[in-house]
Amino acid sequence: MADTVSKEKRSEIMSKIRGVNTKPEIMVRQYLFSKGFRYTVHNKSLAGRPDICLRKYKRLIFVNGCFWHGHSNCNIFSMPKTNKKFWHNKIETNINRDRRNLRVLKRLGWKVIVVWECQLKNKRREKTLKRLVANITKAT
Repeated sequence: MADTVSKEKRSEIMSKIRGVNTKPEIMVRQYLFSKGFRYTVHNKSLAGRPDICLRKYKRLIFVNGCFWHGHSNCNIFSMPKTNKKFWHNKIETNINRDRRNLRVLKRLGWKVIVVWECQLKNKRREKTLKRLVANITKAT
């Protein structure tokens, strides 16, 4: 199956996809702030540049896009039908990098929480955010 847009147009579309300050990430940050949590964002000194760092609780939060991070068993993620080899390698590389970063962070004593984009859709959002707060505040 061929792509429905030209290579140039596809390149333009893909270049506009944000890596930081995405809508799901901002949604989580606003919720946490409204609950009194204070945090830093995109800490470059930590593996994977976690989206949210809560030093007081020794917690790191990654807000992952289902497509880019290859969320399995998710209705948002599906492997593209065109340029299959490229996308398979790209997604697998991202998944492997995420696993490596999680191992490094856990060895450093951080509790890592991953929130998936699909968990922030309307029907699941409130439950996900309440569970996130519970995971942050529970003793390790």
